[in-house]
Amino acid sequence: MPPIKVLLAEDHKIVREGTRQLLERAEDLVVVGEAGDGEEAVRLVEKLQPDIVVMDVRMPHLTGLEATKRIKAQNRRTRVLILSAYEDDQYVFPLLEAGAEGYLLKSASGRELVRAIRHVCAGRKVLDPHITGKVVGHLTAKQQSHRTDDLGEELTERELEVLQAVADGRSNREIADTLAISAYTVQVHLRNIFGKLGAGSRTEAVTRALRQGWITLEGRHG
Repeated sequence: MPPIKVLLAEDHKIVREGTRQLLERAEDLVVVGEAGDGEEAVRLVEKLQPDIVVMDVRMPHLTGLEATKRIKAQNRRTRVLILSAYEDDQYVFPLLEAGAEGYLLKSASGRELVRAIRHVCAGRKVLDPHITGKVVGHLTAKQQSHRTDDLGEELTERELEVLQAVADGRSNREIADTLAISAYTVQVHLRNIFGKLGAGSRTEAVTRALRQGWITLEGRHG
């Protein structure tokens, strides 16, 4: 397997240097470039084609939010992991809506950052525990007024199994292997689940199903 190509976007040089040294201790990661502002990050993504950008939020010339929007619009293959000191709603939700695959706080350890990069590149969403609580609370509050029958048709047993696996943090490939079905079939089930629940994302579908008691965070449904 080729190493994961990482681009660092951070306006503080000493933080970039420390992060680079930390990441390059991992044999499966290689830092291919560093950007000191958002505009440079966008340019380097086009030039270097990294697998993932580790993105700060507050940067000169172009913020992490605007840089993320441009990167996701121009290069859908490159994933974005936010690494920020800020956990305010004004930063978290716009960045996730812009397409960032993960949001980690700078209080995380080096090991947690490396693990988050690997998970994001494997197709998983990664949220700092503080951010997860915010997202679930936000979506739950947003949907409080919806009655059960507003969710439409009930999910099948297989769809519940797929959604429970999503809640457990598994990627489509892992779900396929666990349920002995193809990755394409997993995608079909997810499309059906989103349609039945009126959800626009995996997180929203999980949140709605949790509210109804159809799945749990302990790995069981029913």
